Amino acid sequence: MANHSQFGFQDASSPIMEELMQFHDHALMVALAICSLVLYLLALMLTEKLSSSTVDAQEIELVWTILPAAVLIMLALPSLRILYMMDEINEPDLTLKAIGHQWYWTYEYTDFKDLTFDSYMIPTSDLPLGHFRLLEVDHRVIVPTDSKVRVIVTADDVLHSWAVPSLGVKTDAIPGRLNQTSFLTPRPGIYYGQCSEICGANHSFMPIVVESTPLANFENWSSLLSS
Repeated sequence: MANHSQFGFQDASSPIMEELMQFHDHALMVALAICSLVLYLLALMLTEKLSSSTVDAQEIELVWTILPAAVLIMLALPSLRILYMMDEINEPDLTLKAIGHQWYWTYEYTDFKDLTFDSYMIPTSDLPLGHFRLLEVDHRVIVPTDSKVRVIVTADDVLHSWAVPSLGVKTDAIPGRLNQTSFLTPRPGIYYGQCSEICGANHSFMPIVVESTPLANFENWSSLLSS
């Protein structure tokens, strides 16, 4: 999760988030190169004496047409690749339905019978020692490690947003509409998120906690909860 005074992203905990962070660094390097070139040309114009010699207009037009096109291609191709990777949801191992309410989440494991629960934020007065304030919930989302999880997101009342930054997941929850996303956790861990839509007075009190656990532990948990 995020630390105090942190400027960058949270540590990536899914392959998609790793790709997003690499694309972010790539785009920053392109922007840095453009800014450096503009700054150099600006300094050159301010310091050098004016000259009457000019370059052929066709050569200048060729340069300022090809360079921006090359920059756009350098940004567009990796971006489209990641978009297709995020949209690709083929044969998920587990399907989870997240329903946003004011102000809590309801989760349904559609692959199991009668496996559903509500997830509320734990009040600060009841928070166990060592847990995170405003981020811990009474019922976590348990998923198996190294399994592709499809999340179907909707809302019951107003707009919400199901977001877990370290997993690279952020999907709007819209009443009457189903949106879907997916993630994969390559290692066990606990990942925190919050509703990222201004859904009302308690918008910031809708935390999301995803706990990734080995498959055997997940099967034991699901059998106990659904029995």
